[in-house]
Amino acid sequence: MLKIYGVYRSRATRPLWLIEELGIPFEHIPIIQGYRLPEPMAPGAPVNTLSPEFLSVNPMGSIPSMDDDGFVLHESLAITLYLARKYGGELGPKDIAEEGQMVQWSLFGATSIETPALKISATIAGGRAETEEGKADIEVAARTLKRPFDVLEKHLSKNGHMVGGRFTVADINVGEVVRYAQGYAPLFDSRPALKAWIEAAQARSGFKAMWDKRTAEPA
Repeated sequence: MLKIYGVYRSRATRPLWLIEELGIPFEHIPIIQGYRLPEPMAPGAPVNTLSPEFLSVNPMGSIPSMDDDGFVLHESLAITLYLARKYGGELGPKDIAEEGQMVQWSLFGATSIETPALKISATIAGGRAETEEGKADIEVAARTLKRPFDVLEKHLSKNGHMVGGRFTVADINVGEVVRYAQGYAPLFDSRPALKAWIEAAQARSGFKAMWDKRTAEPA
């Protein structure tokens, strides 16, 4: 059986959202990040990314990881692209050109959007958004996101989705990094196609099912 290692409050949301869309059976193993525990190696601590049991699965101690009937894979984007190729149907590539585009947009999100978007998310979550330092951090991150968000706005205005004119794994991979910046409305208010696209993606039943489970987890 397919197994996904990693709590919902992590990049595991990417394969977990995809699996909800696919409707395939799987086992969820909620490995928590060791840094979130006061004493991750203490007796009785939950199995976490520093535990020998998990390091035997992923020696890097990062989540998510996947075991698909003995085939083990790490890194969220590698996992989602693999699952989409194997099980995805319309969510996966129809040909090698679409596969290349799905890889391109997934890496674009990871390299051009994720870091500054996470800065916005962390600043807001940390209660610093209204401090002078926090405002400055958000402004810097927003400036960094201007070019990639403009690229997305132009692409989505023309195509509606990332690849093939339909919802695919690429929308999940890009959408999950764009989500980190959603707390800063000006980035979206000036980009109607981007705003409509992310709202439509998050209105899907697959996202809602994943998000309900994420919300139910301890913060």
